Amino acid sequence: MKKFTLAATVALLGCASAAQATNIEFWYGNTGPVETAIKAQCDAFNAGQSEHKVNCVGQGSYEVSMQKAIAAYRAKNHPVLIQFFDAGTLDLMLSDAVEPVQDLMPDVKWDNYIGGARAYYETSAGKLFAQPYNSSTLLFYTNKTELQKAGVMQTPTNWEEVIDAARKLKAAGHACPFVTDGDTWRVLEQFSARHGLPIATKHNGYDGLDAEYVINTTFAAKHLANLVEWRNEGLVRLDADTKAGKYAAAFNAGECAMMEGSSGSYTAAAKAFEGKYELTVDMAPMYKGYERHNTFVGGASIYVMKGHDKAEIEAAKSFLDFLRRPEQQMFFTAATGYVPVTTDVVDEIAKSNEANSPKYATAKVGVASMDQPSTPDTRGIRLGFYVQFREVFMEETQKAFAGRQTMQVALDNAKTRGDQLLRRFEQTYKGKTLP
Repeated sequence: MKKFTLAATVALLGCASAAQATNIEFWYGNTGPVETAIKAQCDAFNAGQSEHKVNCVGQGSYEVSMQKAIAAYRAKNHPVLIQFFDAGTLDLMLSDAVEPVQDLMPDVKWDNYIGGARAYYETSAGKLFAQPYNSSTLLFYTNKTELQKAGVMQTPTNWEEVIDAARKLKAAGHACPFVTDGDTWRVLEQFSARHGLPIATKHNGYDGLDAEYVINTTFAAKHLANLVEWRNEGLVRLDADTKAGKYAAAFNAGECAMMEGSSGSYTAAAKAFEGKYELTVDMAPMYKGYERHNTFVGGASIYVMKGHDKAEIEAAKSFLDFLRRPEQQMFFTAATGYVPVTTDVVDEIAKSNEANSPKYATAKVGVASMDQPSTPDTRGIRLGFYVQFREVFMEETQKAFAGRQTMQVALDNAKTRGDQLLRRFEQTYKGKTLP
């Protein structure tokens, strides 16, 4: 009888232990190859231990994930972990809905994070609010095969060389020498960062909520006006000008020869080019006479939301530790093209037998781009309602590309409308101090 009781007790304790596994949700906003990689990491974490289980729930896009998280938080039905994209940083910092990750995990060597990846998500005092995750930056892609056919034997490194190559491509009969979608992140934010230009006063809002946009007065305005002229000349194409209908798809199909794109675009481009064209990837082009500065980190980071018990927080911390492991970062880089975010991973790749493998092509160049000399204007963007401003910028500049107004008028309008958003945000958070 005693033996039976002991066996039963052991069995019951085993069941209780299994039942105590803490379940948490992680909401993310990616689709395609990135979503596949995220799911693989979630499965690997769950398979590797039994104490915690993370349910990874796709929301379809960053914007949708952001809206759903806000609604869920108000209804007290929110996830423990949420992936938020770069443009929503200030909104989340001032929302009082998240716990600064560095406070929750003080023993982590946060200074191991690449400076370009840290700055966007940290407070003015240097404390990380979120753990950088799928980090990208802007890179320059070329179809080396098509460039060489047109007599361009060296990859362009500055805009003057890009346009010279574009003219040679056009003369050789190429209908789409350079392609972009005119996205705010590419043509304004990353351009301004690497050229050391401000987007707004107060060092892009880091020094106060009373910032104002200056996009209509910096050299970025000249670059955008150039894009209009180059499009009219047939050297630059937008989404609507391509057969594919999307700039990245047009480049991947060989329709266009040069492209500015996210490091996260590499995997799809390399796969599409296999056996057809030779692909090159390098840092985004500069204008002559400008010193190169760091590009911004793009993509998203992971926040820990408030309102959860200790066991759930411990599960969240365990998952974040897992994602930070060098082997997991290397897997994610190889699977997606997103760049590593800690210096030890960069070292691990450099020491590995696959250091020169195409699957790590974006790691070296992407980190190098984000690690260029920085200024107070190249830390990132800390501006309220910035998601809405991106929409305003696109609306106004697309009118300029369509010939319905000049680019200068477009930028003047975007500045006026953007400042109105900033004043609304400032009023909403009146009396609050930036973290």
